[in-house]
Amino acid sequence: MPLSTQSQGDDEQYVLVANLDNARNLSNILKAITFKDHAIFTATTNGLKVTVEDSKCLQANAFIQAEIFQEFTIREDLVAFQINLTVLLDCLNIFGGTTTPGVSTALRMCYRGYGYPLTLFLEEGGVVTVCKINTQEPEEPIDFEFCSTNVTNKVILQSESLKEAFSELDMTSEVLQITMSPSQPYFRLSTFGNAGNAHYDYSKDSDMMELFKCTETQTNRYKMSLLKPSTKALALSCKVSVRTDNRGFLSLQYLVRNDDGQICFVEYYCCPDEEVEEN
Repeated sequence: MPLSTQSQGDDEQYVLVANLDNARNLSNILKAITFKDHAIFTATTNGLKVTVEDSKCLQANAFIQAEIFQEFTIREDLVAFQINLTVLLDCLNIFGGTTTPGVSTALRMCYRGYGYPLTLFLEEGGVVTVCKINTQEPEEPIDFEFCSTNVTNKVILQSESLKEAFSELDMTSEVLQITMSPSQPYFRLSTFGNAGNAHYDYSKDSDMMELFKCTETQTNRYKMSLLKPSTKALALSCKVSVRTDNRGFLSLQYLVRNDDGQICFVEYYCCPDEEVEEN
């Protein structure tokens, strides 16, 4: 592959070099968190974390482990920059995002450090395109302080069942109410839209329920406008973990398999709708 034949001398000027034989393994998971233009890229020896936020109420993180890449070289403990995610996705799909069997776009992603652009070398069918995307100093991501020790309720579902629920719920509702309880209704999704109130219940013994671990009854409401972006990740995923902590904050963790069957994770954090606390 031409991209892998660049001299090692070229690599030494970069603090981050990442190679993928199939650029779709990056672009697909980035689409799952694209609801704002800008994203924060954070690279460590473990891999790449991409963060997108909305008005301090919603945060999405995509995790692409170092093992997903054919090469992942980092010369600093931490490399971070902010970039226009929409532009990056346009570049990754510059060859049209082909889905033809046996044909893929190879990617080599290089970053020299603070103040430098992110350079993409994309190759398909012997044609190489070079894209340079300006980077900015990253803002500090919000710490939602979502800690596993404070998790009160957790369920793991097959994504198909949650897709089915979302297709039946009334999306004209301003909020989605989630009830999790050790007793009935166990796990309930509720909407309050133009067509009236609707509920979607899951039994803790349902075939779709892989794990049910609820210690107390919790009912929280979340703005539908904040949750809608997460349906992109849901569409790509095969399993989803739904967790709430003692403050009612919501974590949705999606397990996504890429074209090569490798596993990546997308996580959404959402704060509860404050109005509920007045009820």
